[in-house]
Amino acid sequence: MKKALITGITGQDGSYLSEFLLEKGYEVHGVVRRVAFEDPDHRLWRIKHILDKVVLHSASMESYASLFDVVNKVKPDECYHLAAQSFVSYSFEDEFSTINTNINGVHYILSTIKNIAPECKFYFAASSEMFGAVEESPQDENTPFHPRSVYGISKVSGFHLVRNYREAYGVFASSGILFNHESPRRGFEFVTRKITSAAAKIKLGLADSLLLGNLEAKRDWGHAKEYVKAMWLMLQQDKPDDYVIATGETFSVKYFLETAFKYAGLNYEDYVKVDKNLFRPSEVYTLTGSSAKAKSLLNWSYNLKFEDMVHEMVDADIKYLKKSGF
Repeated sequence: MKKALITGITGQDGSYLSEFLLEKGYEVHGVVRRVAFEDPDHRLWRIKHILDKVVLHSASMESYASLFDVVNKVKPDECYHLAAQSFVSYSFEDEFSTINTNINGVHYILSTIKNIAPECKFYFAASSEMFGAVEESPQDENTPFHPRSVYGISKVSGFHLVRNYREAYGVFASSGILFNHESPRRGFEFVTRKITSAAAKIKLGLADSLLLGNLEAKRDWGHAKEYVKAMWLMLQQDKPDDYVIATGETFSVKYFLETAFKYAGLNYEDYVKVDKNLFRPSEVYTLTGSSAKAKSLLNWSYNLKFEDMVHEMVDADIKYLKKSGF
């Protein structure tokens, strides 16, 4: 039985990846902060239904020693490094912790694998935010990076660390440059979940307005459940490499908003106000990915409709609010 270690197992991607690997017959281990055990209802809600099927280990992305102990204990066959401070807007507010957590985390994990589990295959969650101010569209594996946030900068650094460990030490290390991916498990701080949650609340009479930033920003949005399959496929190859994972379609925040509210039977213009304070200091206006390489070499493709994903998120938020008794 293969053993997989997932950092960030409690997040959106980590939860879907855990389910996927369990279905494949893996023994799944996850790294969580110690506080997760003290507040499981809040911090482990995405994996609550599979807690009896996974093994959780307490460690910090900022502690080499704790990560070393976990890797030494598990001796994984595959390691998926998903943990990060991933909310872009927050990275403008706290640049230092974003840099420390995101860069040191990937460096520590890579180092431990090189030293005590050299046969382990490693996956790094890179990001389309690395492209930033793009000069060509769509973006692929050869597009130059021009990050416009500390988060994007930290991911570029992680990407180069991964490539260096691959080339210098022979570690099987691959990076997935994933474009935006959403689901009902998305954090409430992200604009997509902020929109679907607000649509649900307004529909049920629990709210009457929503403040948003730049409605003209355009993103390539896919479903997280489909993207974790690509992560796994990368580690099943004979050689490590880097892949862009995207839908190839781009929609604006305004269209996401319109789609969610229309599905809830609402006109977003009656409830939404633009707040200039929510704009990024340096905006990334349009991102569109080309996953031609992934389709060719991994046999991965994306076939879900954007509108269906948005509808699923709205339905889930309405169901959640009704279940919680408002």
